[in-house]
Formats: sequence, structure tokens, C-alpha cells
Amino acid sequence: MSLEPQAGAALAQATATAIIGIDTLWGGDVMNPSGTGRFIADSWFSNEPLPRAYQHPAAAKLRRSGGVAGQKIDAAAVDAYLRAIDIPAAIGELNAAAGRVGRLRGAYLQGLCECLGVMWDLVQERLERGAAVPYERCVTASTGSAPTPSDPVAKRERIAELLARQGYRSATRAKLLAAVDAWRHERRVPKKSIAMLADACIAQFDAGAARHIVPYLPRALRDVPRANIRFLAIENAWFSGSMNYLGRARNRDGSPQYEATYEINAALEISVPEFMQLVSHEVVPGHVTNFAWIQALHARRKLGFESTVLTMNTRGAALSEGIANNAILMAFRVTEIDELPDVDLQIGTLLALLQDDAKNQSSFLTWEKRWPQDKVRGVLRNEFLCSDERADKLSGAWGRHPLLGRMYLPAYRAGTVKVAALRRKHPPAKIIPALYGALGLVDLVTIDQVLGTDAAKGNRGRKR
Repeated sequence: MSLEPQAGAALAQATATAIIGIDTLWGGDVMNPSGTGRFIADSWFSNEPLPRAYQHPAAAKLRRSGGVAGQKIDAAAVDAYLRAIDIPAAIGELNAAAGRVGRLRGAYLQGLCECLGVMWDLVQERLERGAAVPYERCVTASTGSAPTPSDPVAKRERIAELLARQGYRSATRAKLLAAVDAWRHERRVPKKSIAMLADACIAQFDAGAARHIVPYLPRALRDVPRANIRFLAIENAWFSGSMNYLGRARNRDGSPQYEATYEINAALEISVPEFMQLVSHEVVPGHVTNFAWIQALHARRKLGFESTVLTMNTRGAALSEGIANNAILMAFRVTEIDELPDVDLQIGTLLALLQDDAKNQSSFLTWEKRWPQDKVRGVLRNEFLCSDERADKLSGAWGRHPLLGRMYLPAYRAGTVKVAALRRKHPPAKIIPALYGALGLVDLVTIDQVLGTDAAKGNRGRKR
């Protein structure tokens, strides 16, 4: 397949201004190496100069104030920035340009514009200069589907069955929660051994990726580093962890080093099996691998500039989360959790995916049902078997966030369900190149478009 060419200068400028402009309004800083400073713009690895939307003096002041995400909004700083940077115009230019490029790329860019438009309207809501943005519009923009509640019953029942095999019997909901807590406690990751454990998990999953994923991709991607990452502990974070894909380091010949960091919350309560799922999700063959292959495709002029500014709260991010949550299954070349080779690993994976169901439920109960945090927290703890720490953060800092709570939390479940269904439907030779960008940059909606083309029939990248 001949992939669509690199973006022209005007399209790249509109893309950069629209994404970085929205990111700055929400207090993000794409050049901050820490997840505590990044927000919407998830990467900037093109080596292109940062746009005026980032470099203008008003942008620095707005970032320092926290933008519209903070408890106290500096309206004067916002207005000074908006006088200098016309974000709606940039979104409009990007949307117009999307109609002039190839069908697949254009659909991706139009979906991006829809999400940026919602984020812009949420800014106006925060400034009390516009109407409240409907919850359904937020979720539909970022996932392609209307919001629905999560149903934890099937996963919870399977967890209870597997725990009973391990000697943790539970006849009631309260006893099941106690059994999960006991199982976690006896398998808890030693905080001082996280880096060592991470290295072991990365080696195992990278070997699985080499056997079961790499053979279906173009040869040019096979030698790209899939897990060039350092694990770092951070204190008092409102998230469990943050994968920060940097991608700006270069070798002497100018080729990328594909580097990333993972900041893990020092207070995180997690078992070793759950940690293994986390590593597959965040590193290999999940986010780091996914981003590295996208960067490699951009470096080889197979993907446009928009691939270098990967963006949260979008359908592209929803697909990325779906790939990451299915990564452990891909590493073992299975499609079902029951096919994983170890009962503890099955339990850990089920608990991890149940937590992502909980993210969606937190969003739904908070924004659709308007439940108070304490009530939501109880549901996440008792029905979705979250730890105390996770139930608190998912119902509070995450769930009640005016942007992430409405657009990002539902993306995890939506992406997971969609990617799992696609992997059941299509053979590896067809689905793997589509998921990892080898047939063009896609999102949770446009991947269906690329899977319907001749390029996705498995004639290239076939296992040999």
C-alpha cells in the first residue's frame, strides 16, 4: 500500500497550533519530561520547531497558572493567550485541510478536529462563557460511541472462580473483596524492587512481541527498539503511573533512539500479576512499542506530521488504550484471558481490565448520573474490586476532572472492547499492521476503514 504523503507546511502548522493551543489552555506542557506537567499533547518527537502557540510569552504564563484545569482560573492569562493565538481558526483550518487529503488520513484528522472542538467548548464552559457541554457529546467525540455504564458481573464472577482455585473462597460480595485484598497483599510488588521486576517483565514480553507480532510488520520496523524505557518512582501523584514517550534523542546518524520513561506512583498498591499486565500495557507490546513504531514510520516518511503529536482525549488515544490493554494477550498470541498460561496472570489481567471498566463507570456515574464522590467510590471498591487507593483517585481526581472525567476515562473500556473484537475477527497478518500504524495512522473509528481495503488482506508483512 502506498501510504499518504507527509503533511504540507500549512497542514502541519494548523495541526501544531490546534493541538498545542488546546493543550496550553488546559495547562499542559508537551516539553515537560514528566507526566505531572504533560496533559493533552502526549508527544513531540518530530524535531520540528515548536509553534507560536507554545513559544508565545502568554503561553508560558498560562502554563504556570495551570490553565483552565486549576481550581482558580487566571482569566486574564487566558484572555492574553487567546488574543495572541486563534485556536478556533486553527481547528477550522485543520478540518478544512482534512477534506483535501486522502480518505483515510482525512477521516482521522476530522475525528481529531471533532475532539479538539469539544475540548475548546469545555474551556468555554470552565470560563462560564458557554453552555455546559453534554456528557454524551464528550464521550461520542473521544470514543465514537454514546456513553453506557459498565457491567462488572462476568469479570467479577470469573475472578471469584479463579480465586477459589487458589484457595481464596468467597460466598458473598464482601468476602470476595476481602479475598481479592488478601490475594493482592500476598503478591504485592516490593516498592524497592520495581525496576528489577520491570526489567524481567519487559524481557519476557519483548520476546513474546518478537515471536508473535514483529513477523507481521514491515521489515523496516523489526529492528526498532520496542522498550527503551526507564522506570521512575514519584510521590503524591494523582495517577497510578504515567508513560512519557519522549522520542527526541538521536543517534550519531540522526536516527531516533525511541526513548521513554514510566513514572509509577510510589503509593500504588499492586500485585505482581497486575504489574505484569501494567508493563505489557505501558511498555511492550503496548504504548512504548506502539509509539516507537509510529515514530519509525514517520521517520521513514510513511506517516504525516500529526502522528508526531499524539493526543489524549481523542479516538486515536482510545485505540492506543485498546492496543495496550490487549497487549498481554498479543504477547502470548491468544485472544482470551482464559488462554493465558497462568491462573495468577489471568486474575491479574481480569482485575486490571475490571479497573478500566471502573474508569468508565466512574465517568458515567459522575457526569451522567451526577452521583457524589463517596457514592461512586463505594461502587468502584465493592463492585469493581478496586483497591482503596484506586477507588479514591478514580472517583475523585480522575473522575471529577472537567475534561479527563468526561472524555478520557471512557476511552479505556471502549478501546479494549473494540480491539479485542477486531482480534477475534481478523487473523494476525491483517489486524497487527492495522493496529500499529503500518497501513496508515488510524483511530478507534477509522481502523474499520483501513481493514476494509486491499492493503489489509495480509499480503504484506505475512509471517514467513
